[in-house]
Amino acid sequence: MKFSTEELFDGIRSGNKRLIAKAITLVESKKSEHRVQAEELLKKIMPFTGNSIRVGVTGVPGAGKSTFIENFGRLAIANGKKVAVLAIDPSSAINKGSILGDKTRMEELAKEENAFIRPSPSSGFLGGVANTTFETMMICEAAGYDYILIETVGVGQSEVLVADITDVFLFLKIIGGGDELQGIKRGIMEMVDVIFINKVDADNLQKAKNTKLELKRALDFIPPKEKNWKIPVLLGSALHNEGLDEIFEKIDAFINLKKKNNRFEEVRIQQAEKRFEYWVQEYILAMMKRDDSVEEAYTEHKKNASAMVSNPSTEAKLFVEKFLRESRSDI
Repeated sequence: MKFSTEELFDGIRSGNKRLIAKAITLVESKKSEHRVQAEELLKKIMPFTGNSIRVGVTGVPGAGKSTFIENFGRLAIANGKKVAVLAIDPSSAINKGSILGDKTRMEELAKEENAFIRPSPSSGFLGGVANTTFETMMICEAAGYDYILIETVGVGQSEVLVADITDVFLFLKIIGGGDELQGIKRGIMEMVDVIFINKVDADNLQKAKNTKLELKRALDFIPPKEKNWKIPVLLGSALHNEGLDEIFEKIDAFINLKKKNNRFEEVRIQQAEKRFEYWVQEYILAMMKRDDSVEEAYTEHKKNASAMVSNPSTEAKLFVEKFLRESRSDI
């Protein structure tokens, strides 16, 4: 990394998109020397984070997530906001690279001075996000972006994990999959804050209204996530900018309600604690692998697990117990 921590910090604070991108690349790097500098940078920007509205956008492939984010982002900018988009792409199983490249699908938003778009490969990380999405979000907040829009991979139930790093979880639904509730897992319905039925036109309007009723009935059986918040199910078309104003208003209303209920900061504290727990696991595993004898034991138990000599969870337990015994004996 040819830029110093100070240069990256100044670039972030001044809104220099090139240096913001360089800082994100640094945070995403797995090289040990880059991790050290990344930690220095993240510590330096922390006082300038936390002032954005973080919105997770999920939905099945083809739901129109990129179109929605592009036009919603332009609407937010028209309302005087700065918008950062973190588009998490599914990764190649071979080289972990990004497959879709969402930046190419948000051409109009990319032209906006007050917009920043960062496609990131998920690199096999589950949960609809990349493993450093939270830290990338911190960088964008320190750069002064008012809205952080996170477009998830959109390929499975684990999408709900994006709710662990956002203030608002928006679910995009489309018409035309047979049973309209098929594939909508309870996990998503329990975590969602706003539902937008997208791609509604004159031909499918009645079907969209029926789907809206079905969704509202389904939501009646799920305990409310936030007190006094009835999850809105809205109809519209992101492509034709129909219904986006209402989404904008609902997000604003939801954030205000969370703050009124003293839930906004409470939830963010919980999210930070979850990130702490995640990184504890990551660093412990990395430390284990740096010790030759530990790495040998790790490889042995992993091989036993893959060969189904015993249950993988049993092998993991045996390995951790062995590691802890050896660690105590070294003290």
